[in-house]
Amino acid sequence: MASLQEEWEKKAPQNFKKNKSFLKKLKSKNKKEIDSLSSELHQEAFQKIDCLECANCCRGLGPRLSRTDIKRMAKYLKMKERDFEEEYIRMDEDQDFVMKQMPCPFLMDDNYCSIYDARPKACREYPHTDMDGFANHPNLHAKNTLTCPAAFHVVERMKVLLE
Repeated sequence: MASLQEEWEKKAPQNFKKNKSFLKKLKSKNKKEIDSLSSELHQEAFQKIDCLECANCCRGLGPRLSRTDIKRMAKYLKMKERDFEEEYIRMDEDQDFVMKQMPCPFLMDDNYCSIYDARPKACREYPHTDMDGFANHPNLHAKNTLTCPAAFHVVERMKVLLE
């Protein structure tokens, strides 16, 4: 039997359009029920999936960084905020602060994060499958199914349970 990781690698790209369409239809469903279900499926996914076996998010997705994130990360690294920004941060085309390079410079060879206790809010919350207002973000969740096996698992299970 294929592991969840193997299933995700094989099926995520081929299921993307169907998943995106399914997720858009969730806007017409009961929001509280969808949030409850997504939270339950999020817990289920992370009982089966170990982020340390994957770390795709750290390799390919640059989190948007808030001023608070930058201050916390600089303090954790015992750096002046300005020095931290010069070394690690750039402003993207949307005028958001993001990492200068990917994979994330704090991703270690064993897929652990060297600043885990000070990681950005976007990293703490990824893949956002247990967020309130799940149904309001179909494009985000569809995109995340291509990067994260847990996000893929949540959406696939949701399709089985709701279609």
